[in-house]
Amino acid sequence: MSEKAQRLRIGSREAVVLVAARELKVRIRSKAFLILLAITAVAAVAMPLIFHFTNLSAGPTKITVVQQDTTLAPTLEATAAQLGQKVSVSTVADHAAGVAEVQSGRSAVLAEAGPQGGIQATVKKSLSDPLKQLFQVVDQQRALSGQITRLGGDPAQVLRAVGSAQVEVTALQASDPQNGQRIAIAIVAALLLYMTLMFVGQSVAQGVVEEKSSRVVELLLATLRPWQLLAGKVLGVGILGLLQLVVPAVLGVGVGLATGAISLSLGSSVGTVAWALAWYAVGFSLYALVFAALGATVSRQEDVGGLTFPATAPLILAWVVGISVVPTNPDSTLVTWLSMVPPCAPVLMPMRIAMGVAPLWQVLLSLSLAAGFCVVLLRFAGRIYRNSVLRSGARVPLREALKAA
Repeated sequence: MSEKAQRLRIGSREAVVLVAARELKVRIRSKAFLILLAITAVAAVAMPLIFHFTNLSAGPTKITVVQQDTTLAPTLEATAAQLGQKVSVSTVADHAAGVAEVQSGRSAVLAEAGPQGGIQATVKKSLSDPLKQLFQVVDQQRALSGQITRLGGDPAQVLRAVGSAQVEVTALQASDPQNGQRIAIAIVAALLLYMTLMFVGQSVAQGVVEEKSSRVVELLLATLRPWQLLAGKVLGVGILGLLQLVVPAVLGVGVGLATGAISLSLGSSVGTVAWALAWYAVGFSLYALVFAALGATVSRQEDVGGLTFPATAPLILAWVVGISVVPTNPDSTLVTWLSMVPPCAPVLMPMRIAMGVAPLWQVLLSLSLAAGFCVVLLRFAGRIYRNSVLRSGARVPLREALKAA
């Protein structure tokens, strides 16, 4: 039976599905995949839980005053409220009892009236900056009240007048109370995409080299066309990477919404995850083709890292820019333009979407450019794979691999 007849026994779709199923079945059992999946899943669950329990434990700062200084308590509470601090003031019988409260950790500080009229603070190790600011303001108020009394004025009236004086602020842009959550979600989404694309890209390249070095590819190509084998391998590893991305994302968002650590609406949270998955599909298609083509040009696993590193440079650049610029300046011109560049877009555009700063037209334009780039890349990657995958020994130069068959 001729080679052409053997290939015609299996339809193109069936061939791609068979290769994808084989790839998925083999790699889903690998220790590297299972360990990475477990780590990302645990981290995705732990982050909202830590945030939730940290908020629960972050109660008001406890201050202790001695009984003879009870007039200090309402002053501390009122001043703390003006400064936006949460404090709880309790009273003890004497100095020794207050020291015991601080030593046991039940109170952060013992506040007493000092010999010079100021506050004498007793702490276990050091006085925090917020409490230091609170005591300084109270000291200044008490000193001012003393001077006003000596001059025959009414300290309460003066303090009310001082307290009513406020700075008028005109905001050019409305503040977003959920900005911190958006930044956290953007960074987590970018990290998951970055790690997943790096992992699955390397998996594709290593799989190609493994089959080439063991000559399994020669047996497969006796029945399959090169593009069918390449497409099936990319599809199988792509589904594996999708699982690597979906599990942590669903767990993290689910736990965050259930505990209240994420206060964004369900639609906004699901939308962010959906856009991340869409960009994963685009990013994986782009990088998998590059890694598969480059992997076909070598015959040894140890040559994969050095060969594919330049291809990952845009991905690394996008991640570095994403964590250093996007959280503080998501509207940066650099970020906007890089999020339009196909190799960088799969990391940066989901971050901008999560931050709520990416207009729909920019998202669609970036998707279109990335999809068009993948189509062009498919032609060249397929040619490199076809011309190199059956050649063993020395590395196949790219110029030679790109020659039309």
